[in-house]
Amino acid sequence: MQAFFQSLPMILEEAFIDTLKALPVLFCVYILVSYLEHNPKKYNAFFKKAEKFGPVVGAGLGVVPQCGFSVAMADLYNKKSITLGTLLAVFIATSDEAIPIMLSNQNFLLQMVMLILIKFVYAVFCGYVVDIILNLCHKKSQNHIALDTMTVHGPCDCGHSHEHNSQEHEDDSCGHCCADNIFIDAIIHTLKIALFIVIVNIVMGIIVNASGLNLATLLNINKYVQPFITAFIGLVPNCAASVLLVEIYMAGGITFGALLAGLCSGAGLGLLVLFKKNKNKLLKNLGIVGIVYLLSIIIGLIVSLF
Repeated sequence: MQAFFQSLPMILEEAFIDTLKALPVLFCVYILVSYLEHNPKKYNAFFKKAEKFGPVVGAGLGVVPQCGFSVAMADLYNKKSITLGTLLAVFIATSDEAIPIMLSNQNFLLQMVMLILIKFVYAVFCGYVVDIILNLCHKKSQNHIALDTMTVHGPCDCGHSHEHNSQEHEDDSCGHCCADNIFIDAIIHTLKIALFIVIVNIVMGIIVNASGLNLATLLNINKYVQPFITAFIGLVPNCAASVLLVEIYMAGGITFGALLAGLCSGAGLGLLVLFKKNKNKLLKNLGIVGIVYLLSIIIGLIVSLF
């Protein structure tokens, strides 16, 4: 118990620092979203035009070493602004703290470049394949902007008349979406997500610290089994997982394929936000997690073969 209280200040500090890192990205994304939501025609036109390049853009945002984009994109997916393929591209490309750690060690610069390139290309590929498959299965309504859900509502509690996405209006109270100033609207959304992030970071920090998570046992595990384990560890919604994986890799504990599998499944807090925003779609959310886990294992095994 004494050890726990000694480590608590460090856990709180890391939780707040990780949250602060994500704030600029979240705020910028929500400014754009708020502007578009207050202009429904522009909202639909913007995401309709970006839809063709969604997985490419998503993968590009994902390789930026922080989880802010995965969080923001999970929220956009809930609003049906991006496709499932784009969301998966962001999740797969996200590397969280792994890139800065490898960048700080010159001996692993080549591996870092390979990691980024493989994750980017694989994320784009998986994103387009998933979207194509869903389109062929006539599930466009789950991935595209639902134009028919845009309806005009009368004055709500705030006294203003706005045009909202009907599904979102049902899920959230009017106070969440109505604001004359898009900056105020963006600040409200950002703070709400930030509060959720900091709470989760504290809880996960306590769990990781209390469990004494250690991957030393992977040293003696077959390299073709490692991706199954590291991909599962990567699902832990905290940067501690990616930090641990890359440090064990740099120490020679796991293969590059196993590291890749763990980092492809490590979408940071994006997965948790997905569950938070889609509370009534548990099976669908679990399916997305399963797809991320499976795709991560596949790329890990492919790379391990070489």
